[in-house]
Amino acid sequence: FFSSPLARQLQKEGQSTNSSDFTEEQKKTLGKIATCLEMRSASLQCAQSKEEFKLEDLKKLETIIKNILTYNKEFPFDVQPVPLRKILAPGEEENLELEEEDAAAGPGSTEAFPPRAPGTLLPRLPSEPGMTLLTIKIEKIGLKDAGQCIDPYMTISVKDVNGVDVNPVQDTPVASRKEDTYIHFSVDVEIQRHVEKLPKGAAIFFEFKHYKPKKRFTSTKCFAFMEMDEIKPGPIVIELYKKPTDFKRKKLQLLTKKPLYLHLHQTLHKDS
Repeated sequence: FFSSPLARQLQKEGQSTNSSDFTEEQKKTLGKIATCLEMRSASLQCAQSKEEFKLEDLKKLETIIKNILTYNKEFPFDVQPVPLRKILAPGEEENLELEEEDAAAGPGSTEAFPPRAPGTLLPRLPSEPGMTLLTIKIEKIGLKDAGQCIDPYMTISVKDVNGVDVNPVQDTPVASRKEDTYIHFSVDVEIQRHVEKLPKGAAIFFEFKHYKPKKRFTSTKCFAFMEMDEIKPGPIVIELYKKPTDFKRKKLQLLTKKPLYLHLHQTLHKDS
């Protein structure tokens, strides 16, 4: 499609370190234009698309491109420059909103598909007298467009109050099945620290990710988290929030008003 080569060229110009033709601000604008062109291209190629980026939106870009050397207004669309390296293995979340600098992979890397990792779930830690270990079974997640998600999986992390990792990050294998508005995982995740040793104010995060073939990257769709006072045996249903993942839990926005949640089951193992 016509926009792809142009988008790629704009990406390269926007990320070139030895180009003195453009200022850093102009490079960022070029990168944002590339993102818009990729979005338009993707929406035209996908029959079920709701046209994320319309023709009239595209026309607004024409003025910016023509006046790129003098353009100094705020960019009219809330987008970020797309990294050249748009394909990431599970666990290497692209998080386009946060990682503009993660863009320096070599040319051609947008054309290949990475091998799918089978998941990086870790075994249960050895038991210690008087200490408690936590197993969380991820049962299912409710999403209105569950059937359209490709290669869905979860990334599980434990973060302290500042959003810093406390434990190794784990990825589930790709979900086992989809049914109506549910994606079923039915997988056990072993939290890699005794409950008693988890820092005060920590939280366990669950990021739901899926692959977008038209845009050629793995994307976080939504996230959920469990706080320390919610650790107790039995089933728990937790709310889903809009991306980007807010590990500090400061600006949370619910994904939907519909009754769709992440369904978990907790098991505590105490060595007496």
